[in-house]
Amino acid sequence: MAFTAKDVKDLREKTGCGMMDCKKALVECDGDMDKAIDFLREKGLASQAKKSSRVAAEGQVIATVEGNVGAILEINAETDFVAGGDPFKELCQKVLAVVVKQNPADVEALLKCSENGQTVDEMVQELFLKVRENMKVRRFYRTEGNCASYIHAGGRIGVLVEFDTTDEIAAKDEFKALGKNVAMHIAAMNPAFLDEASVPEEVIAKEKEIMVAQMKEDPKMANKPEQVLEKIVSGKIGKYYKENCLVEQVFAIDGDYTVGKYVEKVAKELGGEISIKGFTRYEKGEGIEKKEENFADEIASMVK
Repeated sequence: MAFTAKDVKDLREKTGCGMMDCKKALVECDGDMDKAIDFLREKGLASQAKKSSRVAAEGQVIATVEGNVGAILEINAETDFVAGGDPFKELCQKVLAVVVKQNPADVEALLKCSENGQTVDEMVQELFLKVRENMKVRRFYRTEGNCASYIHAGGRIGVLVEFDTTDEIAAKDEFKALGKNVAMHIAAMNPAFLDEASVPEEVIAKEKEIMVAQMKEDPKMANKPEQVLEKIVSGKIGKYYKENCLVEQVFAIDGDYTVGKYVEKVAKELGGEISIKGFTRYEKGEGIEKKEENFADEIASMVK
């Protein structure tokens, strides 16, 4: 029995399985939809549709620098038990290697990338069959140039930092130490921006608006001249930059320097120039709403 692309799409909607699995099921079952559903259920794939509604907010953030390529990746799972297991960690390393090697445009493209005859999507599905837990390749970033990476707390936070310098300086141990130190600082202090120039105008406008509103609510400030209030706001904006911009922040490892001054110091010692071009910081599960489960209620519902 012949089948169409619409049949594949319909089967995917009914089971929640991947396109390739649905196509294979229809081939095996001569296009019979009901038999294809049973085929997928027997393979254990269709049950993933139910699993996919459960929130995957645990997982791993990993990063690497290989030659002139830097990459960072987050893959989520439902529980820290699975996320801490060797099979899940191996999956993360395999997917990161694909990111480095094949340079996909986005997550959708990454899932379609093939390595050793298996797509990334199929790698995830294969592990699902073993652990029966929803998993999601959430995000990644890849760049080329002189980079440094750092992973904190076994994959809870990952950082990738991009530097502008010569390959000669980048090859030195002192630069590698600098890269790790800056990445560690970013992991700890979580800067929102690289420098003052990278802060959007609308962000500063909003901050000023909040500051003015706060001063109007303060009886001590309400009657001060407008020019005085403007100077106070200007000072507060300066403080905002120091707290939120990486190069302006006090260096977490040595409080005698800002991060920017620390980089300048090392560059001078190495007889060259080094500047931070950008950074990417991923924290596992950030922005994902975790459903609060009541274990007793869950057991009771299962009994009923």
